[in-house]
Amino acid sequence: MTAHDDRLYLVHIQECIARIERYTAEGKHVFFSDTKTQDAVLRNLHTLAKSTQRISESLKAGQPDVGWRSVAAFRNVVVHDYLGIDLKQIWDIVEHDLPDLKRKMGAILEKLGDKP
Repeated sequence: MTAHDDRLYLVHIQECIARIERYTAEGKHVFFSDTKTQDAVLRNLHTLAKSTQRISESLKAGQPDVGWRSVAAFRNVVVHDYLGIDLKQIWDIVEHDLPDLKRKMGAILEKLGDKP
């Protein structure tokens, strides 16, 4: 895998976060009362998590402050234990974890710059 591939997945992660931000902009009440919003958020969290699994191990090793394993574990819950999903936990991820992940992905992309 090349740095170009890693950049592609990092950008994709940022796009998923931006979608989730748009979908949840109306707040917690709308999220909890609208199954379409819940489905859209869960799908983008799943897609985001899948993209983190495709990033090279060398890039991940150089970014130990990112919870790569936690994100991958979340994907497994969404895929394999979808009946056990706790919407309060999902909202907590949206509200508390995504802003930090967004910042970290932006910092990694900035470090990569325009290198081939």
